[in-house]
Amino acid sequence: MKIVLALCVFHPSILGAAAFMGQAPNAFTSKARQSTELGSARDERDMVGTSSGYSMGDTNSKARALENRLAALEQGDSPYAYRGGNPLSSYKKVWDRATPVAVQGGSLKTWTYESPAVKRVQVVMKTRGRPLDADVELWQGPDNTPHKMRVYVEDGKMRPFSAVIETPRGPNTIAIRNTAHLEFPLSAAVVADVEGNDFADPMDLTKLPNIPRTIQGGALKTYPFDPTVESVQVLLKTDGRPLNARIELLQGPNNNKQVIELYTEDGMDRPFYMVVETPGSGNVVRVVNTATIEFPLSAWVEPYLVGNIQAQLEPVMGGDRDGPGGMSGFGQW
Repeated sequence: MKIVLALCVFHPSILGAAAFMGQAPNAFTSKARQSTELGSARDERDMVGTSSGYSMGDTNSKARALENRLAALEQGDSPYAYRGGNPLSSYKKVWDRATPVAVQGGSLKTWTYESPAVKRVQVVMKTRGRPLDADVELWQGPDNTPHKMRVYVEDGKMRPFSAVIETPRGPNTIAIRNTAHLEFPLSAAVVADVEGNDFADPMDLTKLPNIPRTIQGGALKTYPFDPTVESVQVLLKTDGRPLNARIELLQGPNNNKQVIELYTEDGMDRPFYMVVETPGSGNVVRVVNTATIEFPLSAWVEPYLVGNIQAQLEPVMGGDRDGPGGMSGFGQW
């Protein structure tokens, strides 16, 4: 009996270029995957003209799409990478637009906006390399605190705090209390959403093709990121119910670099948006819904700024230094 084995080879051109243009995942892909995509794109470009299942117009449009994809890969941009920057594209420039206010340990500072035209404000805080521990509250009328959060940052210089607080229906007051000791002051600034401040609606993040993740009460979700991701943007909202959550930045097992405990009385009217700095490698953002199971929330966690992937290929030099106490050559052995 003769057994004939038929080997069917499916060429990428049969599937079409659309099979390779999927929805972008949340994290930046590795260099090895990028090299694989570059090679497949070149092979697909070389064979696109030989396919007999397409008309001349379809072949030309397909070839142009492959050329654009190949050019992006050769420039170091992966089609799977999402480069953020829609909301608050210049959030770091707030220190140039506003005068920082020193908040000593144990003291309180307030910023009051009488005009109801101020729909949202940006709150930024930093230190000179020391820990940052503060309470941020939104006051609207007597004994009414619709938004409050507790902020802890291990290094306020390496990872400055930046968040957006919705302030509909003024007047509103932003209160920042430094809960640390007197030896740990911080610098704070609050900028209103007015003309000329280059603000954007944080809800623009919901218009991205990525589907938000629903976090039930008592559950948590983790989002690991590649070392090329320099900062991450986080947006939390509900369907009108209260929002209780904890946002953590971890770098290593149980090593919290930044923790935000958040409360909002209405997660639709007052969604929470912030940018988390993620220098180094091994960064993981963890979102915990601290409410009960009746209060789910929707979370968008996406890269905000992505660095140059070529810079990650350079070695980090270490070892002994030349000079006193070091070895400058084999002659000292």
